[in-house]
Amino acid sequence: MDGKYSKIALLVDMDDTIEDLLPAWVDWLNAANRLHVDAESITDWNITKFFPTLSEEDIYSPLVTDKFWQTVRPKPGAATYLKKLVTDGFNLYICTCSSYLTIRKKLDCVLGQYFPFIPYDRVITIRDKQLLKGDILVDDGVHNFIGGSYVKLLMTAPHNKLYDAEANGMTRVDNWDEAY
Repeated sequence: MDGKYSKIALLVDMDDTIEDLLPAWVDWLNAANRLHVDAESITDWNITKFFPTLSEEDIYSPLVTDKFWQTVRPKPGAATYLKKLVTDGFNLYICTCSSYLTIRKKLDCVLGQYFPFIPYDRVITIRDKQLLKGDILVDDGVHNFIGGSYVKLLMTAPHNKLYDAEANGMTRVDNWDEAY
């Protein structure tokens, strides 16, 4: 679609940016292991620090479970605002660092269900997002911005709340209303 923003490449992360992975993951681990970890208490990227009684395999195993992805919901306003951005004419790309073991189910259960207006050929699976050429990146992972040459919108998440976004050339947004 041509519009006044048609030349702007908007790169948007998936996990904890357009959908609430962390709360679903923590709920799953709590239920499966009779634990009581609060997702808001996870103030570090390394989730294993907050589940010391579980093995790394136990912590990451839900991510390769088909049923798990059916529990992941979109962030409030994400679908509405992404659709608006597409309608406004932005060249929207979903950029995710998803494993080949999880990507199909994640796309079917989350992107396909809640964001059907984003075609799969607009999904980029990449570990080093700094390699992407785009104008704007919206992401919750601080490491994805370092060295990147795009406008940097840091989506607030429990694991990045303590990070000084402004001092590091990023604009912090707490929700999709602010991001838009």
